[in-house]
Amino acid sequence: MSSNTRSNAAHYVAPIEETPLVAVDSVKASGRVSNLWTDAWADLRKRPMFWISSVLIVLITFVALFPGLFTSEPPSSGCYLENSNGGPEAGHPLGFTKQGCDVFSRIVHGAATSLSVGIIVTILILVLGITFGALAGFYGGWVDSVLSRVGDIFFSIPYILAAVVVMSVLSQYRNVFVIALAIGLFAWPSTSRVLRAEILRVKNSDYVMSATAIGVSRFKILLRHVLPNSIAPVIVVTTIGLAGAIVAEATLSFLGVGLPNTIMSWGNDISAAQRDLRNNPMTLIYPSIALSLTVLSFIMLGEVLRDALDPKARATR
Repeated sequence: MSSNTRSNAAHYVAPIEETPLVAVDSVKASGRVSNLWTDAWADLRKRPMFWISSVLIVLITFVALFPGLFTSEPPSSGCYLENSNGGPEAGHPLGFTKQGCDVFSRIVHGAATSLSVGIIVTILILVLGITFGALAGFYGGWVDSVLSRVGDIFFSIPYILAAVVVMSVLSQYRNVFVIALAIGLFAWPSTSRVLRAEILRVKNSDYVMSATAIGVSRFKILLRHVLPNSIAPVIVVTTIGLAGAIVAEATLSFLGVGLPNTIMSWGNDISAAQRDLRNNPMTLIYPSIALSLTVLSFIMLGEVLRDALDPKARATR
């Protein structure tokens, strides 16, 4: 076809009323801003395990804070030998121990001990783990080498074994704070390693480079940008670590190097009840169930938090 023919061809243009202008690439300014935390919360709300674990943790915490609302029976002073290994009766739904103490009262008052140890250990782990992990991962160089080697030394020592040694040496000062220190001082390296690895990934992000370019100090960048965006895995590890601290306290008390018998502890009750396993097994089973439910609640919460804070895990479900 010649060029003259193409130039004389008719061109059809639709009326403007039939082709309204539409902003194809427009962005809804009123839309909900999405980020890691909002997406995680949206995912958690749909998980039955999250609500089950949360309800159990709230209930256990309420029992630990207000034991008088659940029992008026003193855990130790209300022990009478005539009730030795007695079964359930009015006001004593779980029966009595060999010493005639109310099992239900001891379980209720023992919740405060387990949670106290777990919370103190968690605080120690967070302080030491975040400090060592953040500084080592962000600054690198000799700082990373020194702090990482210190963490490796503590990581090579099983914290249960270290706590046994510490509690044996400090046998005259056995209390909640001492046993929490014995556990927490040797249980932080795993948290430090997780945070260090996450900071090594985050510190190369564009917003960190932008903050550096405009002259923000490195320490402020660490606190304002890098650390907040690296803390999600630490929350998961800490939640599961709290459950591990409760187990460690019960283990030490069961072995006889933990808390003294004058302090209510599920580990002490389990240790005392093992002698009557054949005659009265329920005195061992009841505190074991309380310990298992508490630990399981925090582990379940840690599992759902791990899935919710991991976009890849959310995508595969």
